[in-house]
Amino acid sequence: MRRVTLDRLLQSQGFGTRRHCQQLVADGHVAVGGTPATDPRMQLDPTGIEFTVFDEPWVYREQVYLALNKPAGYECSRRPSHHPGVLSLLPEPMRLRGVQPVGRLDHDTTGLLLLSDDGRFIHAQSSPKRKVLKHYVAGTHDPVTPELVAVMRAGVQLHDEPAPLAAVRCEALGPNRIAITLEQGKYHQVKRMLAAAGNHCTALQRTAIGGLRLEALELPEGGWCHLGESELGLLSSE
Repeated sequence: MRRVTLDRLLQSQGFGTRRHCQQLVADGHVAVGGTPATDPRMQLDPTGIEFTVFDEPWVYREQVYLALNKPAGYECSRRPSHHPGVLSLLPEPMRLRGVQPVGRLDHDTTGLLLLSDDGRFIHAQSSPKRKVLKHYVAGTHDPVTPELVAVMRAGVQLHDEPAPLAAVRCEALGPNRIAITLEQGKYHQVKRMLAAAGNHCTALQRTAIGGLRLEALELPEGGWCHLGESELGLLSSE
């Protein structure tokens, strides 16, 4: 059974330096299993342990896997330049433990975004070799015609790509709404494909990754949640 001291446990969960975590305990701001903690050096089995800091409940997690319903106007960057970063939507401990976005959505694109502090997970989810399907709904300037849907399915040539890029699936949802499923995840791909097909994207939302659907998570805009094993399993299913 692996055991750690309370101060190291708090540090691993993003509550600051070890010294700061020791001070949190000394000042009476930490409780473990409902009992106020007084010794930062107390030994604990961290597996599934529940604790509070400033009366806010937390559960120990060796790694975190999050889903965020990204609003418009946020950058998917740890060092945003022109807009607030998506990490500002998370509690400070998540930022301090090194959570980062898995891939990127444009600042004006909304919808499902994954975040984690597990580098192997981030690499695996970002790798084009995995061909994880990503589902989008786009608003268009001009009406969605059967010809547009057919072109998106057949493939359009972008000026910096060696071969045409095609949607895995594409269907009209309304006069100016279109559903598009991709497996490549190229830079601004949906917007550029619609432009190459003779239309213009006016709004874009990512609605699902693999079988993980934003709607099922019931997250308000700007809201986030932890992903468990069942949700993570949906990322590779369809």
